[in-house]
Amino acid sequence: MSQLSSSASAPTPQFPIHKRRLRFLGLTVEDCIKSFFGGNALISVVVLGLITFFLVKEGAGFLGQNRQNLAIYRLAGLEFVDHLRRQSEDHTALTRYLSDLRLRTLNQWTGPGGLTLEAANARLAEFDDYAARFGDAADPLRGMVSDLSEVATAIKTKFLVNEDKKEERRQLLAEGKVAEAGAVVITAVDFPAELRPLRDSLPAYREANREFSTRLGALLAAAPRLPEPELQRRMDRFAELGRTYVATFPGIERDLAVWDHARPVSAAEAFTAFIFGRQWLTASFWQDWYGVVPLLTGSFLVALVALSLAVPLGVGAAVYVNQIASQREQRFIKPGIEFISAFPSVVLGFFGIAVLGQALRAMSQLPWLSWVPGFPYSERLNILTAGCLLALIAVPTIFTLAEDALNNVPRALKEASLALGASRLQTTIRIIVPASLSGIISAVLLGLGRVVGETMVVLLCAGNRIAIPDFTQGLGFIVEPVHTMTGIIAQEMGEVVRGSIHYRALFMVGLVLFILSLTINYAAQHIVRRYRISIG
Repeated sequence: MSQLSSSASAPTPQFPIHKRRLRFLGLTVEDCIKSFFGGNALISVVVLGLITFFLVKEGAGFLGQNRQNLAIYRLAGLEFVDHLRRQSEDHTALTRYLSDLRLRTLNQWTGPGGLTLEAANARLAEFDDYAARFGDAADPLRGMVSDLSEVATAIKTKFLVNEDKKEERRQLLAEGKVAEAGAVVITAVDFPAELRPLRDSLPAYREANREFSTRLGALLAAAPRLPEPELQRRMDRFAELGRTYVATFPGIERDLAVWDHARPVSAAEAFTAFIFGRQWLTASFWQDWYGVVPLLTGSFLVALVALSLAVPLGVGAAVYVNQIASQREQRFIKPGIEFISAFPSVVLGFFGIAVLGQALRAMSQLPWLSWVPGFPYSERLNILTAGCLLALIAVPTIFTLAEDALNNVPRALKEASLALGASRLQTTIRIIVPASLSGIISAVLLGLGRVVGETMVVLLCAGNRIAIPDFTQGLGFIVEPVHTMTGIIAQEMGEVVRGSIHYRALFMVGLVLFILSLTINYAAQHIVRRYRISIG
C-alpha cells in the first residue's frame, strides 16, 4: 500500500522545454525560436534586396533618357550657342567682381571718421565710369548670343513638337484609330539647313571677338588705381582674371569651328554628365541639366560641419559620464542627452528657421566677431545652421553607442593600469579609449549615417540653393546656402511625372546615396579590422 502511494505521489517526468514537440508542425520550441529570429534576418535581407532592385530598376532608364536629352541639346544647336553664352557669363562675373570691389571701397571710405556718402561717391566717379565701359564692352557679344539663342530655341521647339506628334500617332494607332492617326502631319526637321544661321555667324563672331579682345586689353591696361593696398591688390587680381579671360577666346573659336551637330552622344557621356555635372536645372526653357555634384557637395559639407560638432561633444560626454562623472551626475546627464532624440526632426527644423538661424545671423553682425571667416553674413539658412541642428540630432546616437563601447572594455585593464601607478586620466586616455576605439568608430559612423540620411532639417534649414559654394572664401563657405541629396528627393519627388527623366534622375540620386552609405560602412569595417589586427 505504501508502495502504491509512493508511486502515485511521484512527480511526472518533465522534458526540457526545447524537447517538447508542437504537434501540428513537428518542431521543437527551440526550432521555432530559431526560425522566428532567423526569419527576421531573412526578411531584412529580402527587404534590402528589394530596395536595391527598385532603385536600380527605376534609375536605370535615366541614362538612356539623359543620352537623348543631350542629343537634342546638340542637334538643335544649343551646345553651339552655349560656348558664346559661357563667354558672356564669364564677362558678367568679372563685372560683378568690379561691383563688389566698389562696395568694399565705399564701405572703407565711409567708415568711422571717414568721408560722407556724397564725397565717397564723387571720389568713385572715375571708377564708376571705368566699370560702365567694361560692362558695355560685351554688348555686341550679348546681342549675338540673344539672336542665336532664338534660332536654337526654335529648332528645339520644332523637334519636340514632332516628337509629341509621333507619340500622338502611336497612341491613336494603338487605339485602332487609323484614320485619325493618318491625319497627324509630321514634318521632319532638316537640321543642317536649320543650323545654317549658326554656322554662318562664325566669321562675324571672329571679327567681333577680335574687337572685344582689343577693347578689353585696353581697359585692363588702364585700370584705375586705388589708394589702399588691400583694395589695390583686389584690383590687380581683377586685371589678372581679365587677362586670363581674354586668353580663352581662341579656344572658344576653335570649339565653334570643329563643332558637329551630328556627333553622337555616348552612354559614357550621359553617365559622366550626371556624376560630374555641376548643375541641377529642371523645367528650363533652354536646357535641363541633372548633375549630382552640387547636391553631393551640399550633403558632404553639412555632414562635415555636423560631425565636427557632434563627435567631440558626443564622445567627450560619453568618456566623462562613463569614467569621471559621479552617480548623481550620470543620472542627470544621460537622460538629458538621450532625451534630445525624442524631438521630431521637423520641430528642430522649425526651431532652426525661427530661432537658431536668426540668432546665428545676429551674432555674426557683432563687431568683435568680424574675424570669423564668413562673418557677417545675411543668409540665415545655410550650411552652418543645418550643421548645428544635425549635430544636435547626432549627439545622442554617438553618445549612447560610445558609452556602450566604453562599458565593454574589460575591467581588468583599468584595474591593472591603476595598479601600475597610472592616474585616472592617463588610464582613460591611454587604455580605456584605445581599447574601445572600434566601438567609438562605429558610433561615429552611425552618427554619420544619421546625419546623411536626415531630410527635414536640411530641407528646412540648409537654404536649398542648388550651387557649389564659393571655396575661394576659405572657411567662409559654411555660411552659404546649399541643397542636399535627401532634400532634393523630398522636395521634388511629389511634383515629377512618373517615368520622366526628372523622376528617374531623383532615383539616380537615391542610388548614389545608397552606394555612398555602403562605401562608408565598408570603409569603417576595414578600418576597425586593421585596428584590431594592429593591437592584436
